[in-house]
Amino acid sequence: MTDYAEEQRNELEAIESIYPDSFTVLSEEPTSFTITVTSDADENGELVEATLKFTYVEKYPDEPPLWEIHSQENLEDSDVEDILALLQQQAEENLGMVMIFTLVTAVQEKLNEIVDLMKNRQEEEKRQKEREAEEAEKVAFQGTVVTIENFLAWKATFEMEMSELRKKKQKEEEQAGKTKLTGKQLFETDHNLDTSDIQFLEDTGNNVEVDESLFQDIEDLDLDEDDPDFDPLEMGSDED
Repeated sequence: MTDYAEEQRNELEAIESIYPDSFTVLSEEPTSFTITVTSDADENGELVEATLKFTYVEKYPDEPPLWEIHSQENLEDSDVEDILALLQQQAEENLGMVMIFTLVTAVQEKLNEIVDLMKNRQEEEKRQKEREAEEAEKVAFQGTVVTIENFLAWKATFEMEMSELRKKKQKEEEQAGKTKLTGKQLFETDHNLDTSDIQFLEDTGNNVEVDESLFQDIEDLDLDEDDPDFDPLEMGSDED
């Protein structure tokens, strides 16, 4: 008859000596404990971690223990599912033998694989960004290839913009025409023009100079104002 309790005690002692810093007993009835498994760090110091919780069943190791991921760090949901599936597979393959070390070792290798995949994804993302940057640089250098479609689109936009500019200019000209006043309108709207000449004379002290050379000497004119036939308008016409 198999002494399950003895086998479980012996395994616990061995596990504690192998993982002294990451092994923690949670309870004795039933026996439950955790082991924290950490991947190797990549070149950037990034790593992933999972704390596995195991609970012995009465007939362990003829029956598999219970397990769960107690906590984790930097693992995606898909990674967690993969680890649980891996534990199930390893437990089925090792029934009848103590298996905690085997299960923990399998998870350790899986975590290292995950780190490698993360590194590969990061490198691929970096290469993708570099390719996109190169493509963008080529497009900027070569310019946009003209096709019938984009030319027609540009033409429609250009014509619309020009039409808007013409409408704006026409509106500005109409507004300017409405605000431009005639001389009569200026005179009627600005009453200061009524007194502007008077103000000018007052400012100059009524001292208005007259160029006498513009007029003939009045003494040289033979005018007979007493003559009833005298007409200054006719005299002016005679001179013409």
